[in-house]
Amino acid sequence: MDKYFKWKVLVIIGAVALSIWGAYPPSQKVNLGLDLQGGMQLLLQVDISKVPEEGRKDATERVVEIIRNRIDQLGVKEPSIIRQGTTQVVVQLPGVTDRDRAKEIVGKTAHLEFKLVSDDSKMIEQATAGTVPEGYEYKDMRDNLGFRQILLKKDAALTGEHLTTASVGFDSYGQAIVQLQFDKQGAQIFDQVTFQNVGKQLAIVLDGKVHSAPVIRDRIPNGQAQISGNFSSEEASDLALVLRAGALPAPVNIIEERTVGASLGKDSIEKGLKASIIGALIVFLTMPAYYLLAGLVADIGLIVYVIIVIGSFALFHATLTMPGIAGFILSIGMAVDANVLIFERIREEMDLGKTPRAAVAAGYHKAFAAIFDSNLTTLITSVILFIFGTGPVKGFAVTLSLGVLASFFSALVVTRVIFDLILKNNPSIRFKMFQLFGATKIPFMKGRYWAYGFSSLVLGLGILSLALRGHGNYGVEFTGGTLAQVQFHSPVDVGQLRGALEKEGVRSLTIQVYGEAAENQFVIKTAEKDTKKIEKAAGNISGADNYKIMRVDSVGPTVSSGLKKKAFWAVIWSWVGILVYCAFRFEWKFSLAGVVALLHDTIFAFGIYSLSGREINLTTIAAVLTIMGYSINDTIVTFDRVRDNMKIMRKVSFAEIMNTSINQTLGRTIMTSFTVIIATITLFLFGGSAINDFAFILLVGFLVGVYSTIFVATSLVVDWKKH
Repeated sequence: MDKYFKWKVLVIIGAVALSIWGAYPPSQKVNLGLDLQGGMQLLLQVDISKVPEEGRKDATERVVEIIRNRIDQLGVKEPSIIRQGTTQVVVQLPGVTDRDRAKEIVGKTAHLEFKLVSDDSKMIEQATAGTVPEGYEYKDMRDNLGFRQILLKKDAALTGEHLTTASVGFDSYGQAIVQLQFDKQGAQIFDQVTFQNVGKQLAIVLDGKVHSAPVIRDRIPNGQAQISGNFSSEEASDLALVLRAGALPAPVNIIEERTVGASLGKDSIEKGLKASIIGALIVFLTMPAYYLLAGLVADIGLIVYVIIVIGSFALFHATLTMPGIAGFILSIGMAVDANVLIFERIREEMDLGKTPRAAVAAGYHKAFAAIFDSNLTTLITSVILFIFGTGPVKGFAVTLSLGVLASFFSALVVTRVIFDLILKNNPSIRFKMFQLFGATKIPFMKGRYWAYGFSSLVLGLGILSLALRGHGNYGVEFTGGTLAQVQFHSPVDVGQLRGALEKEGVRSLTIQVYGEAAENQFVIKTAEKDTKKIEKAAGNISGADNYKIMRVDSVGPTVSSGLKKKAFWAVIWSWVGILVYCAFRFEWKFSLAGVVALLHDTIFAFGIYSLSGREINLTTIAAVLTIMGYSINDTIVTFDRVRDNMKIMRKVSFAEIMNTSINQTLGRTIMTSFTVIIATITLFLFGGSAINDFAFILLVGFLVGVYSTIFVATSLVVDWKKH
């Protein structure tokens, strides 16, 4: 028995205990992304050009703090407000779906000014004629007397920097107002201004908009004032909130919005959880059904793996998103794959007549290189994606990294300890296993030219589809504009909806029915910067209370351009990382063939996806990265066997070595692919509309990944070796 056996047992117990402690209860400890629980994400651009030279250095950081104060007062549970780069702020508001209110609170500059109103008739006449006197400004105002224009002094008599508190009150007519209290210095200034200007109007200006301009009836020595403006109670409360939190040091623009309705998020969780449970049960039943006792050992290892992943999520405060589920699926596949590699090696050693203990030891030893290589290349990919990715891609990278580490530990440490325990009590036990695929001798390399032709045909059709559809392939993340998912409470005809939208002047319009027809849901994509026209059109055809905005993605052109670049470089650097590592571990021909196979799989998956009429977005990119991780893992396992066989099969052709290696790993390839593909099929069938496209491209990619390992990567190495 391993001399470190006791220490391994203690480490396993400690890891499981820490994970359970960190994750319990999961509903409170595991953070769900907005795509799974509903809420809003806003990307704000701070207009640094409006900041004085001496304040540019920390303006964005002050914006973060002020917005955090506003959100804290709003009572949002577990918000996230973080700086991104030098001039951007990402605001995540879980559970918040009142989009207009949230944007008003977050985006309002709240720059409060008190300005004297001119009553000089000549100056007013001059301003009305179009020539505003120097030192003054002409402003619109709407009050109880209606709409009018007034002439204000440009320089404020008093600003909100002296404000100490703001609260909601009511005037004598029961109208909501905002009551203000200034500090000592502000009270003195206000006292002097009101004392010197009795009988004149004092305009209250917020973010450049005049809310009211009451006449100063008397001196006000106590530093109190009020803002009126036909507010509702909620509007007055929100205005008081932002004034209390303080004015932003610079204006901010909302350049990206993502909103997921609570019901849509709940539906995603329920269906995603159902699909995951079904897939996991199939995997858990398959392993012991095929590998018998060894399969039960693998299941125990997988249980430990799941506990550690969930615990890691909680302890590292990671957030689970839809692309994160993809990372989880891939890491489960890798955990299963590691066990299958070990078991197949153990089977081979037992067939050679070794004792059970020797067979187990040799199985783990010989499988280690392939497991290490495949896990490390996947880990390199996930680290690169985290560095260069954004949004969903980062979520995918975090989940995949944690999953890879946990699967490596469960496969090589947890299961080995269990085998050692079994062998300690039963040294002569025989680990029987079913073997559906025995010593096959399929001449795969003879069919490689047919494979080249098939791949060329499908890749050509896919590229043609991508070219012909153009922008139609891509979501608003990459094209800019607004996507809204709308659900009507009663049946609505697509033509009727299109007509209403066109009547409102909605630009670059596309409409798709979403989910089942009975759900009355539509995905509307436009070039508009917000959903105002969409909501107006929806209200016109169904009534204001008879529709619901389920999801909104609104992305400005600058952001979409940045997202395209980041997605592109995330994929490119992943290829480079894999190329460098594989070149270090294998010959350069193997490395290059592996990366060409990845390029093949990427274009193949995108092409089939485009031919199906589906939309490419950031979640699709995360799915393709999952495919890349799976495909290179599969390829490396075969290459590792080729490397072993090259040492012992010195008198045969390289093509024969490749054929033998593929046949030797065929059982492992089929078993691993079966478990991963079954898990993906359950997501596709039971995961609901929100995850359907995502599961579809995963399914295509996993299938083509197996094909490319057998007929693309290996075939290229054979031909390059030959020539």
